[in-house]
Amino acid sequence: MSELIYYDLKRAPTMSPSLSVQVARELGRRIVSGAFEPGSLIDDEAALAERYQVSRVVVRDAVKILVGKGLLDVRRGIGTKVRPRNQWILLDDDVLAWHLSAPPNPEFLKQLMEIRLAFEPKASRWAAERATPEDLAEIEAACDRMAEERGSAEDFVIADSMFHRAIIKAARNSILTAMEGVIYSALLVSIRVTNKDPRENGASVPFHREVYEAIAAGDGDKAEALTENLLSDTSRRLRLESADA
Repeated sequence: MSELIYYDLKRAPTMSPSLSVQVARELGRRIVSGAFEPGSLIDDEAALAERYQVSRVVVRDAVKILVGKGLLDVRRGIGTKVRPRNQWILLDDDVLAWHLSAPPNPEFLKQLMEIRLAFEPKASRWAAERATPEDLAEIEAACDRMAEERGSAEDFVIADSMFHRAIIKAARNSILTAMEGVIYSALLVSIRVTNKDPRENGASVPFHREVYEAIAAGDGDKAEALTENLLSDTSRRLRLESADA
């Protein structure tokens, strides 16, 4: 599952990234994947410039980007060191996206699902209380698109993401909206773990439609409970798949 899908869902700018951003992304992917372990030193400026065929200024700017995301620490006389994972800005869009290029991390996915369980059921309740007719139409359209997708797991998970994004939008809470990247990362990583046959994707559509119908009926209690059940079942299946992997 390509990280480009994540950027598309986030509606990131489509302009070609600068050289410094490209180098930062390549280094970031290697850090997130574990190729550079926490506490280890990465190559020096000159070596990185030679490897990526860019100037040392480009490398310096790339390192600054990663320092800002909590992945690197620059110490004079020591070098550039990978910071411990618990110091990374894990909700940063790039850091979330780079996990899609790394081998699946069951612990990270478990934590993403815990966050989803913490706030998405409430989002469904608030959507039931606050959704406009336009919001309801968007949720229903996303649900319909899920039902129609039979071609690939990738297309289905995009439709699934749009469903959950529409609910968060309908909740009318800007802080929740800012955290939508957690949903995209969790969905895109989880599909790599489950690796479903696209023909089986439709099995979850009735459960999503139930959530939509509860929201449309203005039943916050039911919408919250259904969403919690949906996500709990997803978490359970992911644990089973990870254990069998």
